[in-house]
Amino acid sequence: MIPQVLVVEDEDALSALLQYNLDKEGYAVTVAGDGEEALVLIDEQMPDLIVLDWMLPKVSGVEVCRRLRARPETRNLPIIMLTARGEESDRIRGLDTGADDYVVKPFSMSELAARIRAVLRRIRPGLAEDRLHHGDIVVDRAAHRVRRAEKEIHLGPTEFRLLDYLMQHPGRVFSREQLLDAVWGSDVYVEARTVDVHIGRLRKALNRDLNADPIRTVRSAGYSLDVAA
Repeated sequence: MIPQVLVVEDEDALSALLQYNLDKEGYAVTVAGDGEEALVLIDEQMPDLIVLDWMLPKVSGVEVCRRLRARPETRNLPIIMLTARGEESDRIRGLDTGADDYVVKPFSMSELAARIRAVLRRIRPGLAEDRLHHGDIVVDRAAHRVRRAEKEIHLGPTEFRLLDYLMQHPGRVFSREQLLDAVWGSDVYVEARTVDVHIGRLRKALNRDLNADPIRTVRSAGYSLDVAA
């Protein structure tokens, strides 16, 4: 599964450079030009990591970070702050606000990419590992295989991507639209009901031996991988 990175930067040239280079690194990149827009985008679709500039119009990067850390659903969202401030006191303030790492401008793209990989490995290991585990379900990304209770589960490519994404965020409820963007891509038009069809196929494959259903349907909201599975 491609990690989703939100870049929040008001300098157009730097924003375009970040998007271009992070795309090359294999991330799916969304860009916001100010803190207010960033908060709206996060509510619409939760990224896997945020690259957040300290100085932003409307809502500052520090305030964005503070608000995200105050909300249960975004409390553990990885945040790397970008800033021209190099003083130790500013660095400490940024980390105290809740940032996971801190990169001082000017910086090299290779340094930022390394910081992103390190933060994802530490905070979202599911995005860095070849194997995901949830209950008795194991997803082997390298071999593109799924096992449940030590038995092979045969999935189509879309069902595999769906399961992979849900296992990265156990317990979180995703709407059909959010799953479409994450699994099919935001630039592909697919009807929302398509998600129901593929969830049904995934359930059938996972539950073929009368195992407990790990996928929870939340009425009028979407689907979730049950944390108790």
